[in-house]
Amino acid sequence: MKIRIWDPVVRIFHWSTAGIFFINYWLVDSGPLHRWLGYGVAGLLMTRTVWGVIGSPYARFRSFFPTPTRIIKYLHGLRGGEHPGYPGHNPVGAMMIFTLLVLLLLLCLSGWMMGWDMFWGVDWVEDTHETVATLLHILVGIHVAAIFLTDFFYHQGLFRSMITGFKEVYQPTEH
Repeated sequence: MKIRIWDPVVRIFHWSTAGIFFINYWLVDSGPLHRWLGYGVAGLLMTRTVWGVIGSPYARFRSFFPTPTRIIKYLHGLRGGEHPGYPGHNPVGAMMIFTLLVLLLLLCLSGWMMGWDMFWGVDWVEDTHETVATLLHILVGIHVAAIFLTDFFYHQGLFRSMITGFKEVYQPTEH
């Protein structure tokens, strides 16, 4: 059954952030464009943070916050051969989302700090920025792989849902 999950704000945030991150990581290594694109991500993060509090039901952070209880229940279900269906993010996916958001914030903050006089040429700030960017790149790869594996095994159309807003809610077959 398909239901509307991702509103336009969430989808625009997702694809804009992904596009800017790709451009800044692979195509624009430094300079004014890199900096302004970074400011763009910071603005997107601020918008998503507000939307995570006041937005549509599945956009609100509280609807998918990965509590230990939720994570354990989900993992026990997977271990038992079930795939507990979640309209929005499952708890493990939610852990990834929150990790990516925090790392993007740290990336923006460290990049911004590199322009301050007091941190100009300070190695740990630049090293932090580069390390976080690399870590984000690795986690994005895991994120994308998990989406395709979940789609392969459970046919939820996760990739398509971030384009259309509609997601196929998994309903296990009974034996």
